[in-house]
Amino acid sequence: MVNTATPTADSRRRGTRTILAVDDSRTNLHVIGGRLGAMGYMVVLAQSGREALDLISGRGFDLVLLDMVMPGMSGLDTLTEIRTAPDTADLPVIMITALDDSRGAVDALAAGADDHLAKPFDFDVLHARIERTLDRAGRISELKRTVASLDARIAARAIELGETRSELAVSRADRARLLGSIDALSARVERLSGTSAA
Repeated sequence: MVNTATPTADSRRRGTRTILAVDDSRTNLHVIGGRLGAMGYMVVLAQSGREALDLISGRGFDLVLLDMVMPGMSGLDTLTEIRTAPDTADLPVIMITALDDSRGAVDALAAGADDHLAKPFDFDVLHARIERTLDRAGRISELKRTVASLDARIAARAIELGETRSELAVSRADRARLLGSIDALSARVERLSGTSAA
């Protein structure tokens, strides 16, 4: 299910972000979808971890809002699947945990969640955490692009250096052959000069 609202000026400026909200409660999903949609996000809803993983594999999301306690595949199991897949290892995930469940928050962060939020939560706080998580993910993505670009430049320079070394080795071999030829020619000239003097 997809829940959209008219994008705000801020969301149009930054581009509409797509959030996957995962919760086994249909009521919670509709509230989350409606509130986040009103904030300018495109929200896709999933009622289970398995459904969430299927949706993630089929399309790109900017962030996953994931309930920790769900029947069948828990939020932690879903998060583990997200983190172990190369394509989604860096996908930002905010876990929603039960009120006063500090152990759940610790488990969520240890499993790789980018942030966590206790239920019931204030949507302004959720919005701030989503924006902070997305901003951090954007900076990390930019750093990775920069590193990849530098790696490519280093690889290109290494290839150029290898080619230069090969050319230098060929030049040295040519020089050695030329010096050998000059020495042989000099020796021959000396023999010829000695013969003519005799």
